Amino acid sequence: MSAGEPYLGLMTFPGSTGSFATFLSGFQDTLRTALHESSDVDHLGISRGLPAPVLDSILAGGPLSTFIPAEFGGRGGAIHECLAVLETSSYESLALGLTFGINWALFLQPLAKHAQDGIKGPIFARFLRDKSLGGLMITEPDYGTDALNMQTSSTERPDHYHIQGTKHWGGLSGMADYWLVTARERSADGNLRRDISFFVCDVQSPGQDIEVEEYFENLGLYQIPYGRNRIDARVPKDHRLQSGTTGVKMMLDMLHRSRMQFPGMGQGFLRRMLDEALAHCRSRYVGGRSLSSYDQVQQRLARMQASFTISSAMCCFSSGSAGIENDLSTRGVEANSIKTVITDMMQDAAQSLLQLVGAKGYRLDHIAGRSTVDSRPFQIFEGSNDVLYSQISETLLKMMQRSKETNLFTFLAGFKLTARASQYFRELLNFGVDRELPQRKLVDLGRALGRIVSMEWVLKLGDRGFRADLISIGLSILRQEINGLLDTFTRRGSVEAVEEYRDNSSWFSLVSPT
Repeated sequence: MSAGEPYLGLMTFPGSTGSFATFLSGFQDTLRTALHESSDVDHLGISRGLPAPVLDSILAGGPLSTFIPAEFGGRGGAIHECLAVLETSSYESLALGLTFGINWALFLQPLAKHAQDGIKGPIFARFLRDKSLGGLMITEPDYGTDALNMQTSSTERPDHYHIQGTKHWGGLSGMADYWLVTARERSADGNLRRDISFFVCDVQSPGQDIEVEEYFENLGLYQIPYGRNRIDARVPKDHRLQSGTTGVKMMLDMLHRSRMQFPGMGQGFLRRMLDEALAHCRSRYVGGRSLSSYDQVQQRLARMQASFTISSAMCCFSSGSAGIENDLSTRGVEANSIKTVITDMMQDAAQSLLQLVGAKGYRLDHIAGRSTVDSRPFQIFEGSNDVLYSQISETLLKMMQRSKETNLFTFLAGFKLTARASQYFRELLNFGVDRELPQRKLVDLGRALGRIVSMEWVLKLGDRGFRADLISIGLSILRQEINGLLDTFTRRGSVEAVEEYRDNSSWFSLVSPT
């Protein structure tokens, strides 16, 4: 199929036609059959990789068509529909939801927005027709959070770019057919330039191989292969993404959009945790009473329901904000607030389910234990939450400085992302902020700010007509968390670790006979 064929958008691919409600219902049935009826779900939960027949049956209905523009034969890439596909997938399997999230946010969306026209049609067709998969490679063994100093290089030749380097922790290592690979241009003097570029690498084409040197024994998310990849690829010149701006801004736009779409995965996962917890607590009796009748249990269930509501609010916000028509490179407060808060809630919900289920949940083949492990890396990848919380604070402090405002409440009351929510904390927020905060204080403040932003979205969700009792629970839990975080932030003093701590620190010497 040649590039840019005019009839491509008129072709019919699985999943690309019909009502979305019918499509989503069929997709849900397919997942239940593939993961629970035709396969041993417990075995799938602890074995490495997803068996090819299972993946083929899931992809046969064309779920990836949701992520592809209509002019190329897809359903159109509407954000709310794509989030619903992630939610449906993650309810049945968080690893599967992440697999679709990787394909959507980290390959298909950047391709639709930034790829040269000549290569879009053939690549989208392979996703629709041949069940291809794609991923993104940024992180390197020595450059994780410090991604801008990556050492993978691109050297321009007359008819191609030569990409050389090593990447690791790319989800779907050895499994994806296409990769977006980041590199820094190597100049004539051999030095690497400051900016970065993105290249589409087709591992099935000659000269574009990516060798997986080592598969990692990753802790959780067993259905997604990760590893260390050696890149020595020669990609055609038209496989370089174009943005009209710097590569760094393109990367920020891409990562912020991906973070804004985490609620799709989070919503399905949180709903599953809540359903499992409610079912267990109704059926489990302790001391002659159902587990759900205990006050502490109700507190845990309420927190899980609050997380479900907050995630729903985030999905509504992202549906109207995360489209590829928008430049999200400067939307770090929204993107980082979503990513940090929802991934913290995912881990908290999994921990609560495990606590409620008890010893049985600690089995590797039980959903409570698996979910605790599977949700943990979401707080790390695509930006460690500690770093992102710090960035939220730094961004808002710079905004305060530009507006010559020193009082935190006054600023937040006039900031569109916090105007209503900040009113609930007028007294707690009524203080001046030191612009030279230590990092730990930046993180503490960022945790509170991320939840205040989330509270704003919950209030707007209530305005839309979302169930009032769930809105009330969500607001109540958020107020509890924010009150505690602001109290921690305003306390003075700090502690530091003692490097050489072994001298005169043996308890045994204090109790043993001389």
